[in-house]
Amino acid sequence: MDYGVREPARLGQTRLPDGRLLGWAEWGPADGRPVLLCPGAATSRWLGFGGDVVDRAGIRLVSVDRPGLGASDPSPGRTLTSWATDIRHLFGERALHAPSAVGFSQGAPFALALAAHGLVDAVAVVSGSDELAHPRFARSLPPRVREMVDGVASAPDAAEASFAGFGSADALWDLVVTTSAEADLAVYTDPVFRRSFRRALDEAFRQGPAGYARDTVLAMGRWPFEATGIDVPVDLWYGRGDTSPVHSPDLGESLGRLLPAATRRLVPDASGAMLWTHAEDILRSLLRHDR
Repeated sequence: MDYGVREPARLGQTRLPDGRLLGWAEWGPADGRPVLLCPGAATSRWLGFGGDVVDRAGIRLVSVDRPGLGASDPSPGRTLTSWATDIRHLFGERALHAPSAVGFSQGAPFALALAAHGLVDAVAVVSGSDELAHPRFARSLPPRVREMVDGVASAPDAAEASFAGFGSADALWDLVVTTSAEADLAVYTDPVFRRSFRRALDEAFRQGPAGYARDTVLAMGRWPFEATGIDVPVDLWYGRGDTSPVHSPDLGESLGRLLPAATRRLVPDASGAMLWTHAEDILRSLLRHDR
C-alpha cells in the first residue's frame, strides 16, 4: 500500500545567527502554501508525509531537524522558546510566508510552541503528545510514563542522561513496534515505509542520542506557554485505536477544551499512524484555515 512516503524534492541547511546550521527537507512546489512538519521522536527530516497529496494541493511541506538531530547542529540546553526563535529565522531566510504547522506525536509541543509565539496561522496536532506533566493528568498516566514525567520534574539533568542512555535508532524502532496497535504495525512494517522510517531514525541519531534526549525532556516537562493563549485554529487529530502511552491520555479531549480555537477530530477507524493513513484529510483541513 502507498502511505505517501517520498524522497524529498529539496534538501538543505540554513545558517542561524549564532552560526549553527538547521537542516531541512521539502516536498511539493517551491511556491506552494508552506506547511512546517514537526516530526515525531527522532524521525528526522527524511520522513515526510502526504507525498501523493502535496503537489496537487499546492503545498510546500517543510520538515526540520531539531537541534542535535540529523543535519541540525546541537544547541545544549535548548528550550521550546529557543526552538521558536530558530524557526522564526528559518521562515525569514526561506521566505515561508503565512505558514501552518503539523506536529506529529512528540512534535506536537514544538508545533504548538510556534503558535504560542505567533509564528504560524494554524496547527494540526496529529496523534500528539499532550502536556503530560500538567496536573490534569496526575492520575491518568501509565506508571512508567508517570515515572518519566516525575523524573523530568525532580531531576531534569539526570532524566536527560537516562534518555540518552536509552536512545538509539534500534531502541526507538523496537519501542514503536512493541507499543503500536495492529493497524499501525501494518503501516510501520510495510517494506517501503519501514525502509523510509528506519533511514529517518538512523539519520536522527547520526550525532548520537543527545538531541533525542533533550527533545524528550522538553516534551515531558511543563510547557513554557499556556494552551489557553493560543488563538489560531488547532485541529486535534486522534485515532480511537491509538495505543501509544506517550500520546494524549484522553486523545485530545481536555487539550481541546483549553485551546480557544480547537477542533477535535476523533477518527473511529484510525490509530497512531494516521499522519500517513489520513494525510489528505489532515492537509485539506489545514488549508481551509487560510486567512
